[in-house]
Amino acid sequence: MKITLYALFLTVVLFGCKTENPEKTYKARSITANDDFNVFPESKKNILNIVKTDSGALAYADRFAIRYKDTTINIDDAPNPATKKFLDAIYINTQKTAVLVQVANEKGRKAPFYIIAVNNGITEVVSLNKPSNGANDKKNTVGAEAIKLTSLLINNDYFINTVNSKVYEVKRQNEAERIQGRFFMYSRDKRTLVFLVKSTLYQVNVATGETFIQPLPEGLINEPDTLIRTVQSDYSWVPSAKGTLFLKKNADDNRIVDIKEFKH
Repeated sequence: MKITLYALFLTVVLFGCKTENPEKTYKARSITANDDFNVFPESKKNILNIVKTDSGALAYADRFAIRYKDTTINIDDAPNPATKKFLDAIYINTQKTAVLVQVANEKGRKAPFYIIAVNNGITEVVSLNKPSNGANDKKNTVGAEAIKLTSLLINNDYFINTVNSKVYEVKRQNEAERIQGRFFMYSRDKRTLVFLVKSTLYQVNVATGETFIQPLPEGLINEPDTLIRTVQSDYSWVPSAKGTLFLKKNADDNRIVDIKEFKH
C-alpha cells in the first residue's frame, strides 16, 4: 500500500514538473546592418508566441511573455535583473519569427527595447538601445511610434519596416545624443525621415545615412497649423545627386506637398 501511494505521489510530482514552462536567459547583442529578421520558420512549431501573463485595468497595464515552443525567454537586461515580462510585444514579420519587446519596469516609456528572433531553431536577442545624454531626452524618448501601418520609430534611434522586417539605425545629428526633436513626416518612398529640431527640419535617409538640414522661419515650429500649411505650400521633395529625397524650400511657390505625407 505504501509503495502504491509513493508511486502515485511520484507520478503527480513528475506531471507537475512537466507542465511548468522551462525558462532560458539570453544576453542581448548589438544590432548590425546585416541583420535579417525576415526569416521563415522550418515548421509551424518554430515560431515565437506572445503570451499575456498579466491583465491590467487598462491595456497599457497588461504584461506579456515570449515563448519559443515551451520555453519562456528571459532577457539579461543588465544592470537591471533579468526580465521575462514585457510592456508590449509586436511581431515585426508575418512569419512570427521576430518580436519587438519593451522591458516592463518602473521607468515606463524609458524602458529598453529588444528584438527577440529565432532562425533555424536558434534564438537571439538584439538590443535597440543606444546611450544618450541629450538635454531633451526625457521629452524625445517616446518609445515606439507607429508610422502609418507599416513602420515603427523607436526613440528616434531605430526605424523598423514591418513589410520586409528591416531595421535601420537612424543617424543622429550628434552621436552622443538621440535626435532632439519630434518626428514630423517622411518622404513618399518612406526612406527620408523629417524631424522638427529647434527651428530646422533635420532630415535623414535611413537607407543611405545621408542627412540634410532645412532652416525654418523663426517661431514657426511652435505654430503647428501654420507650419503644416507653410511646408505644404512652400517646400518640395527634391532629389540629391544620389537620388535621395529631401524637403527643401521652393525656388517658386508652384509646388504643393501632398497633405497625406504628414504624420501629424
